Amino acid sequence: MPARGTLASGVVSDYVALTKPRITILLLITAVGSMFLAAEGWPDPLLAALVVASGYLAAGGANALNHGAERDIDQKMVRTRTRPVAGGRVSKWQAYGFGILLNLGAFVILATFVNVLSGLLALVGTLIYLFVYTKGLKRTTPQNIVIGGAAGAVPPLVGWAAVTGTVELPAVYLFAIIFLWTPPHFWALALLIKEDYARAGIPMLPVVATLAATKRQILVYTVVLVVLSVTFVATGAVGWTYLVGAIALGTGFIIRAVRLARGEGTDGAKALYLFSLLYLALLFGAVIADSLVNRYLIG
Repeated sequence: MPARGTLASGVVSDYVALTKPRITILLLITAVGSMFLAAEGWPDPLLAALVVASGYLAAGGANALNHGAERDIDQKMVRTRTRPVAGGRVSKWQAYGFGILLNLGAFVILATFVNVLSGLLALVGTLIYLFVYTKGLKRTTPQNIVIGGAAGAVPPLVGWAAVTGTVELPAVYLFAIIFLWTPPHFWALALLIKEDYARAGIPMLPVVATLAATKRQILVYTVVLVVLSVTFVATGAVGWTYLVGAIALGTGFIIRAVRLARGEGTDGAKALYLFSLLYLALLFGAVIADSLVNRYLIG
């Protein structure tokens, strides 16, 4: 019989897994990057801590709700069938309750100690993820991740609103960057696990379109993403430090997308998928670096 401590550790591990920590941390990087840009340098440390803590609760709660809503899908897919809810270690209703609790906590923290707008935006992100993407689009259209990707693009809006109390053009640009980043990132992964999605009856683009068509779409979205990320400089919100980073990272992204489009089968899909994760983190790192350079070295 397992020791009590081992059981408790397993329960904690499962509930942490419900929040999808790696994805959530990447989203937090985008929120923090937006805060640096809005503050034109270092944001207030307490404010940043509140946004990071509440942001983890909101994104983690949304992911927990997703676990509950996708139990039947996850059980059919090799990649996901051992997840806490799919594996039967956490019930669907426990996941729902946990997700709701985390989101309420996030809203209370933001609305009480930051501002109501940031709290509402965090809730909107969760609602889009749960109802628009998970329950509405994922099972019905290959454009699911294109439209549903708006949920993952909300954190920069939250970060900006936390600092300024408003949503302005630079925040919208950051939102749009993540929105356009999501399809090539996700379709590269979907190419690798196409059979999993087919088995679960999910019409991801690689399942319903030809391999060549999917790879073309990945390349198109990548090019549009890179162009948008570079033209962000035209708003005046970011400068040369960001521009150098955006061009270097964008070039790397496009090269990998071209290799995938020209290669045999899915060769290059994993490299593109992994680079896309690095791309987003480093691009928002460039936003942070640019904000610090402009504030403390130039301005």
